[in-house]
Amino acid sequence: MSLLSEFKAFAVKGNVVDMAVGIIIGAAFGKIVTSFVGDVIMPPIGLLIGGVDFSDLAITLKAAEGKAPAVVMAYGKFIQTCLDFLIVAFAIFLGIKAINRFKREEAVAPAAPTKEQELLSEIRDLLKNQQNKP
Repeated sequence: MSLLSEFKAFAVKGNVVDMAVGIIIGAAFGKIVTSFVGDVIMPPIGLLIGGVDFSDLAITLKAAEGKAPAVVMAYGKFIQTCLDFLIVAFAIFLGIKAINRFKREEAVAPAAPTKEQELLSEIRDLLKNQQNKP
C-alpha cells in the first residue's frame, strides 16, 4: 500500500472528519461564548464591583525611553482572563447540567412492551393461575 493511499484512508476515516467538524464548530462556539462573556456578562459584573476594569491594572517596570516602549507587567489582563475563564466554565457547566437533565428524562421513560413481551406476560400469568388452582 503506497504512502498516498494510506494517507487517503486515514484522512477520510469517520473519526478524523468528525474531529475536524468538532474543532470547527468548537472554534465558532468559542467566539459566541467570548462575546457572551465580554458583552453580556462582564458589564453587569463590572457595574456591581464599581466599574473596575481589571485589564487596565499594570505595573510599569521600566518607563519608555525615546522610541523604546515601556516595559509593563499587565497583571490586570491576567486577572480579567482568569475571571472570564471562571464565568465561561460555570456557563458551560450549567449548559451541560441542563443537557444531562434532558437526557435523563428521556432515559427514564420506559419503552412500551412489544407484542411478544405482552404475549409472554399473558402466558406467564396463565401458568401461575394454573399452578395455584388445586
